[in-house]
Amino acid sequence: MSAESVDAVDAVDAVDAVESVRLSSPLPTGRTAARAKAVRRRRLVVYAARVLVLVVVLGAWELMARNDVIDPFNFSMPSKIWDQIVQWTLHGTAQGSLGEQIWYTLYEALFGWVIGVTAGVVLGIALGRVRFLAEVFGPYIKVLNALPRIVLAPIFLIWFGLGPASKVASAVVLVFFPVFFNAFQGAREVDRNLVANARILGASNRRVTLQVVIPSATSWIFTSLHVSFGFALIGAIVGEYIGATKGIGLLVSVSQNSFNTAGVYAAMVILAVVALLAEGLLTFAEKRLFRWKPGGSGAGE
Repeated sequence: MSAESVDAVDAVDAVDAVESVRLSSPLPTGRTAARAKAVRRRRLVVYAARVLVLVVVLGAWELMARNDVIDPFNFSMPSKIWDQIVQWTLHGTAQGSLGEQIWYTLYEALFGWVIGVTAGVVLGIALGRVRFLAEVFGPYIKVLNALPRIVLAPIFLIWFGLGPASKVASAVVLVFFPVFFNAFQGAREVDRNLVANARILGASNRRVTLQVVIPSATSWIFTSLHVSFGFALIGAIVGEYIGATKGIGLLVSVSQNSFNTAGVYAAMVILAVVALLAEGLLTFAEKRLFRWKPGGSGAGE
């Protein structure tokens, strides 16, 4: 047997020996379990700290209001706010049941959010892919983005009346721009090698956009969805506050006009709960869609 053959056999034997040792060694299950336990412990500590902060803030607010450290008429107190929410829940509001008011605002916000997201994604991808469109429409979009869009709510009220259309329009203009700019940037940041490879394989512009650009820009788009739904709620609330027949914004307006501070805070608490639930749903959907990303689950834990 030649020297080269002996060396080759020795190399194969060495690889087999290393592999057998690796397979026979126990898996680091203890370390993995300890790490998972540490993550769960940290999550519990974070949740407990959040609850503690809330309890301390509400308790201090209640004590200061009851001892006249702060004016209870202007600042109200958590107990009165809770009583107001219970009263609205059990007996309804002057405009109807509390559930009806929440659904009315949520409907306006959702409708405006869907329209704003759709328009933002479509136009963002289109302008990100076609340089000519970006050069033509870019200045107009920058000018519109510079406008204080909240002040458009009274104009929409004049155009569309007291119904939900004016609130939907307010939500659309607030949602559109953050989604548009993220989609536009996502389309611009697509790996050029992926686009080039797709073209080499014979993909048309439409297929490149649908199968390469949009999937690559999805994470950018989802980033904007978290803040954009909050903007949709703001648009609906502002529109209802200016003029409406139903909705949480109308509850704020009526409570303010009747100097019911607890009612104003109660409406804000209800709105915050709705926003948190929507944020939780978006986060859940994002984690389900991006399970393939490294560190996608629990990266921020």
